[in-house]
Amino acid sequence: MHKLFLLAGSISGMLSVMIGAFGAHALKATLEAHNRLETFETAVKYQFYHSLALLALGALMLHFQHKSFTISGYGFIAGILVFSGSLYVLSLTGITKFGAITPLGGLALILGWASLAWGIYKSI
Repeated sequence: MHKLFLLAGSISGMLSVMIGAFGAHALKATLEAHNRLETFETAVKYQFYHSLALLALGALMLHFQHKSFTISGYGFIAGILVFSGSLYVLSLTGITKFGAITPLGGLALILGWASLAWGIYKSI
């Protein structure tokens, strides 16, 4: 499992830099015109933070094993996809219905952190 989370964190981190740069340069005027730049930046920021969390989790799993770590990794991946993904779609399309699923992504991220904390408590 650690390899999956290390790969997912690496790829997601790379994508967050690419998406952030694309937004800052190619999409900035469009996003600003529709007051969606801040939403887009929030999506990039959360994706990047949780990419780093996946990398830390993968490294932790090299030394400690607990089923909570696996739950944590999947929570982070689901949270990145749903939270950041819904904000990207909202920012680019203006379809506000996508904002309704954003909290589900936030819950997945919270689950990831809670599972990580529990796994650390039980392993170390």
